[in-house]
Amino acid sequence: MPLTPVLTARFDAPRSWTLETYERLDGYRALRSALEMAPADVVGLVKDSGLRGRGGAGFPTGMKWSFIPQPKPGEEPTGPAAAPKYLVVNADEGEPGTCKDLPLMMADPHSLVEGVIITAYAIRSHFAVIYVRGEAVHAHRRLMAAVQEAYAAGYLGSDVLGTGYDLELVVHAGAGAYICGEETALLDSLEGYRGQPRLKPPFPAVAGLYGSPTVINNVETLASVPYVVRGGAEWFKSMGPEKSPGPKIYSLSGRVVRPGQYEAPMGTTMRELLAMAGGVRPGHELKFWTPGGSSTPYFTAEHLDVPLDFDSVAAAGSMLGTTALMVFDETDSIVEATLRFTEFYAHESCGKCTPCREGTYWLVQILERLVHGQGRAADLDLLTDTCDNILGRSFCALGDGATSCIASSLKYFKDDYVALLPAEEQARLGRSLRLEPVGAAR
Repeated sequence: MPLTPVLTARFDAPRSWTLETYERLDGYRALRSALEMAPADVVGLVKDSGLRGRGGAGFPTGMKWSFIPQPKPGEEPTGPAAAPKYLVVNADEGEPGTCKDLPLMMADPHSLVEGVIITAYAIRSHFAVIYVRGEAVHAHRRLMAAVQEAYAAGYLGSDVLGTGYDLELVVHAGAGAYICGEETALLDSLEGYRGQPRLKPPFPAVAGLYGSPTVINNVETLASVPYVVRGGAEWFKSMGPEKSPGPKIYSLSGRVVRPGQYEAPMGTTMRELLAMAGGVRPGHELKFWTPGGSSTPYFTAEHLDVPLDFDSVAAAGSMLGTTALMVFDETDSIVEATLRFTEFYAHESCGKCTPCREGTYWLVQILERLVHGQGRAADLDLLTDTCDNILGRSFCALGDGATSCIASSLKYFKDDYVALLPAEEQARLGRSLRLEPVGAAR
């Protein structure tokens, strides 16, 4: 069945990033509709649509908006309800293999800007920030230009479209730290501090940017909002499964014929996406793949028909994450790939939590021994033990993510690890050089 693009519909239009093209292709129509609604009704519409966060966690977007304390009608606001409300866009796309937000900001930045304005109006915010990854220089410039166009056209600033609603929007470039993709570390960075995760609670909805109620959403999430407003909740729910509806941008990279970004409804399978991408490169076969980036447990060929939505992927033992689908074939060493990912996490650990700071360092040392043929039989148990001492013991998910690729690689490909051990160490495991089938080991 042919797919009808939604989020990427403007990508191939001439000068798609300009306001002129955006308005010609129905841009800012949703904003006009939203401004005619009460803010609470916009929140209710997004709730009804079932839109879930596209940044990795998959939290219901409308529910997150509803957590912002609002003053009760006819009462003097007090406490958090009296504080200013802020909207922060997490555009710090840094997960290895992920490339969905940057193309969207490059090709169609006004869809994000329109989503920001609608969201800010819904949560009664008058100040919003788009936090862009520091290395994304071109996306930062394109967003800056789009915001300037929106100000000049009356979509931002004082008295937006003559409705009396005011909104200031700032595009902020970070310094290029992976940890700032974690929402509370991002807030610390915005406030001028070193980017490190905060202890929760309090959650950002109560005490976020500058201690005020704050909504933090991903780029793709907010770019979906104008389509929800224009099409309605039922239209949005007509795509994908009931609990994870809507369109999604999937990033395919690695050993495929045509790597790139592919838009399809939530719940599309990897087998279907591979068919769109021309399949695994000729003469080779799939060995393993990531459903949501390097911080999600690996999948194998047996998972090709798992629907790629939040609940189905979780039920199969992994996470949808950022839908960064990295494909590896039989020529790739899973141990070497896991070492590269682990080196990344050891480098990007902010150092705040001892299990993450020290644990990722030692994981790299163990994996390097194994890759260079200097491992010991005990290293396999040591890897598992070190992962167990990191998992669930850090302020944020970086530590947990660092253990995912290791634990899942040992689960599905332990024999690949054993094959790297010296012969005498293999003997200590009670194995011959003819190894057991994959999955037979612990």
